[in-house]
Amino acid sequence: MPYFNDDGTAFNPDLIPRPSLCVACANDDTDDEIERMLCNFTRADQQGEDEFICYAYLPKMLAADIDTMV
Repeated sequence: MPYFNDDGTAFNPDLIPRPSLCVACANDDTDDEIERMLCNFTRADQQGEDEFICYAYLPKMLAADIDTMV
């Protein structure tokens, strides 16, 4: 599925660097297409910024603990 910037130009989300916060996030490994798309747009929107902020961040360790509680 193609992704587009606000100006209509296409971009490849695989070419956007993945911040360390993303690598440590449970959502990084998700099979949920919508969640993956939101992650890609969040990374694309903040590309080149000094600080990366993601309000959907869920540490992998916390997610594993939550899964064992259910």
